[in-house]
Amino acid sequence: MAKPLYVFDMDETLINGDCAMIWNEFLLEKGIVQDPKFLSEDQRLMELYSQGKLDMDQYLEFAMAPLLDMQKEDVDTLVDECVETQILDRQFGESRALIQQLENDGIDMLIISATVTFIVEAVARRIGIKHCLGIDLTESNGRYTAKIDGIPSYREGKVVRLEQWLSQNNHSYSGIHFYTDSINDLALCEHADYTYLINPCPRLAAMPQRDNWSTLSWS
Repeated sequence: MAKPLYVFDMDETLINGDCAMIWNEFLLEKGIVQDPKFLSEDQRLMELYSQGKLDMDQYLEFAMAPLLDMQKEDVDTLVDECVETQILDRQFGESRALIQQLENDGIDMLIISATVTFIVEAVARRIGIKHCLGIDLTESNGRYTAKIDGIPSYREGKVVRLEQWLSQNNHSYSGIHFYTDSINDLALCEHADYTYLINPCPRLAAMPQRDNWSTLSWS
């Protein structure tokens, strides 16, 4: 008998915070970023994201600039440290309990995030979710670039990436359960069989509620 698939946004949904912003703060603390104005620009761009107006290419050019001369292995080592020391403690208790319950029940789980894949993979690995999709970046000479590889898992692209993943993995599920906080995920909210709004942003909270939508308060 087919089981459901549980799909999660990551930032402000599973984690009480934005992992990309936490990462950028970490880079400043580590001295990888030297300019103190970096965080204010990050905040400006993420404000556009919260409004559903972010140009993802522009954001990646900004966010990846400090990493372009670093080897992938060095970036990945730093990401693991950031997740361990700065992100894990911010996981919502409710998300931790749900992941454990789903794991015990043998239910497949998938993170789809608009954060870059190397961060999403590190978080997913540590919180116990086997499958994840983030924004894939092209690589050159053993380094990450700021150029998107394929379709970005952002806004309507999340639906496309989910359908690609389902096709590639040849799984049959009884239904899609999707958890998110963000108006950027409206297309996937409407695509899923069941949608759970986790501490939804004002624009998503103001959307007309569907019969298959639920609003949850996590802390």
